Amino acid sequence: MQAPLAERLRPKTIDEYIGQTHLVGSDCILRRMIDSGNVSSFILWGPPGVGKTTLARIIANTTRSPFYTLSAVHAGVKEVREVLERCKSDVRSMFATGRPILFIDEIHRFNKSQQDSLLGAVESGTVTLIGATTENPSFEVIRPLLSRAQVYVLKPLEIPELQQLLDRALTSDEVLKSRDIKIKSTDALFRFSGGDARKLLNIIDLLEQSTAIGEEMIIDDDLVTRRLQENPAAFDKNGEMHYDIISAFIKSIRGSDPDAAIYWLARMVAGGEDPEFIARRLAILAAEDIGLANPNALLLANATFDILKKIGWPEGRIPLAECTIYLATSPKSNSAYMAINAALEKVDETGDLPVPMHLRNAPTKLMKDLGYGKGYKYAHDYPGNFVRQQFMPESLGHPTFWIPGGNTSEAKMRDLQELRWGKNTD
Repeated sequence: MQAPLAERLRPKTIDEYIGQTHLVGSDCILRRMIDSGNVSSFILWGPPGVGKTTLARIIANTTRSPFYTLSAVHAGVKEVREVLERCKSDVRSMFATGRPILFIDEIHRFNKSQQDSLLGAVESGTVTLIGATTENPSFEVIRPLLSRAQVYVLKPLEIPELQQLLDRALTSDEVLKSRDIKIKSTDALFRFSGGDARKLLNIIDLLEQSTAIGEEMIIDDDLVTRRLQENPAAFDKNGEMHYDIISAFIKSIRGSDPDAAIYWLARMVAGGEDPEFIARRLAILAAEDIGLANPNALLLANATFDILKKIGWPEGRIPLAECTIYLATSPKSNSAYMAINAALEKVDETGDLPVPMHLRNAPTKLMKDLGYGKGYKYAHDYPGNFVRQQFMPESLGHPTFWIPGGNTSEAKMRDLQELRWGKNTD
């Protein structure tokens, strides 16, 4: 049986690697590591099918380092320690060509004790750790390990990169080269791929295998859509449908449809999804999509996350369902989300502007003599616990970042701000 197309086309060198030019392009950080042969520990964070495993293998091959791989789904502390012992033997060996590389797929699934078992080897330089995760490492990776491993973000492939991958598949793969293939349109092909190289290649694999030998294969939007509707799991060989279902779940809550949200929750529960993954997504949604329209939503989401850890499974499905329905039926506002994004854009645009002197901390006499804190008005000394003064850097004036949402809760906040500042905040 022949290997899947995605495996047959797996790049062997960095020059064959497609995408992530911000990391592997000329003079970029990972390219410099590879070229110098001096690779430090890092974690690759990104969605499926964007080249995390492939990049780790390329680095090991290029630096001629012993390469070990563990899957966090199957490995425990015992397996980690056994691999680390082999890495120590490699370091002591006179034949060693480079520091051993330990690649851990889905490192976010390692618990604290498993991650702790890696610390000593990473810190001593016994092993170079390369982790791969689809989840935010700041939530899933312990702080001591994060401090020893830089996090690099991988992005979904863009259409020109998907086109490059498609062209390579058609021109370099022996199986596809032997077939009569014509490309009439690629919109559906790239849309279903969703920036995922493996999905793209799995779809092409599906199309090739479902076309009789000797028959001309014309790839167009209609063919791709029909074949995937007939066999929707065929191109989802590594469980990426998980991401489609969580997306449907979040969008149903955001769209205030509790029945659809509960349906997608049931799909995840029945499919064995990690309950903490669901709870974490609910907490993010409570802040991003409900926010100030109902601040209690974030409290309930946090409580759900907490109670889930206390009561375990399968009873944990009940507070997940309660939280899901509450969030779906709650009023919505993304004003806090939009405000922080707008403020970050301003920070990126203006850089590190100085803090006004009257807002600076003055713990020493020298600082007071230099004018730190001079002129600051203590709000509680004034009627209503409010007094107007400049809180932004002087050169910014007072730009508006927070635009209140059209809900009862934020309407009260808006009215109070207008009373205080004498300006319309919406």
